[in-house]
Amino acid sequence: VTARGSGGTLPLINSIMRAEQGMISDAWNGYYRALYQVNELQKAINTMEPSAQKDELTGTVNFVRGYIYYNLVTRWGGVPILKENTADKVARNPEAEVWAFIESELTAATKLAPAFSDYYYVSQAAAKALLARVELAQGKNTEAAALAEEVINSGQFRLDGFDKIFRNQQNQEEIFAFRNLTTESSIAISTLFYTYAQPNKGSYVYAPANDVMSLYEDIDKRKAFSVSVFGTDNIINKYPSGQAGTDPIIVCRLGELYLISAEAQGIAGLQRLNELRSSRGLPAIQPSASQYADAVQLERRKELLAEGFRWYDLVRLNKAQSVLGISKAQLKFPLPESELVLNNLLEQNEGYN
Repeated sequence: VTARGSGGTLPLINSIMRAEQGMISDAWNGYYRALYQVNELQKAINTMEPSAQKDELTGTVNFVRGYIYYNLVTRWGGVPILKENTADKVARNPEAEVWAFIESELTAATKLAPAFSDYYYVSQAAAKALLARVELAQGKNTEAAALAEEVINSGQFRLDGFDKIFRNQQNQEEIFAFRNLTTESSIAISTLFYTYAQPNKGSYVYAPANDVMSLYEDIDKRKAFSVSVFGTDNIINKYPSGQAGTDPIIVCRLGELYLISAEAQGIAGLQRLNELRSSRGLPAIQPSASQYADAVQLERRKELLAEGFRWYDLVRLNKAQSVLGISKAQLKFPLPESELVLNNLLEQNEGYN
C-alpha cells in the first residue's frame, strides 16, 4: 500500500521514519496509553479475592499486555517493560527480554483466559493463536507449528468466507477481533482506503500499489473483498465503512494459523497451504522444496493484505531492504523525539541520531 501523491512506497517510508514524525509518536503514545489502562486494571484485579473470575480477568490482561508488547517490539525493538505503572523514568529493556516477557504473558493467558465463547472476547484460543505468531517471529518454528495445529485441530474454528469475515457477518474463522464500536472508539481505518466519491465516502489517503492489483486470480474468492476499482481509483476493500462508521479490527483468525503452520513446518506443511488455497477457491500447488518458502510468503501477502503483516514479514525474513529499498536503520522505527526529550534514559535506535 502506498500514499497517494507520495511518489511511491519508499518516499512514503522515508517521510514517516523520522523521530519528529507525528505518526511515530502517536503510535508509541497510543500503545503506552493502552498499557497504562491495562496495568490499572491489573492493579484493581489484584485486590479481588481468589476466584475463577479473577483468574479469567488476569488472563485477559496477560493477553492484551502481550499483544501491546508484540506491537512495540516489532516496531522499535527493545522498549521499557512496565509491569506496573510508574512516574519514574525507565530505560529500554533489551529486545530479547521483551520477547521473553511477551511469551510469558501469552503463556499465562493460554491457561487463565476464559474458554472461547465469542470472537469479540479474549480467550485461551486467542492467546495460543497470538503466541504462535510470536514464536514464528522469533524463528521458533517447532513451537509455532505446534500451537497453530492445536488451534486448527481444536474443532472450534473453520476457514470461512471473506464475504463474512470482512463484511462484519458472523463467521467461524475469527478467533479474536476488536469490535471497534463508534461509541467507544475513534479508530476509523476504513476512511483511509475509500474515495469521497463512494457512497460511504473516505479520505483515500492510501491506495494499493500497482503490483497488488495483479496479485489475485479471478477465481480467488478473496479478490473482490481485498482490492477493487472505483471509477479509475484502485482501493483496498477490506474495511468498507468509510466515513459512515467503523469496521471490526481482526487480531487473530484461522487463515493466519494455516499459514503459520505451513511456513513453520517447511515443505511438510504443504497440505495446510493447499487446504487454505482450496478454501479460497484455488487449486493445489506442488512447489519444489526450494520454491516452497516463496509460495508461502506469496499466499501470506494475498491472504493477509492490509491486515498489518507485510512489513514485519519482510523484516523478519531479512528481505525488507532488498524488496522495499529501505536502509538498515529503517528495519526499526525511530523512538519519538518527544520521548527522548522527556526521558534521558532512553537511547535512540541506531541510525537515527
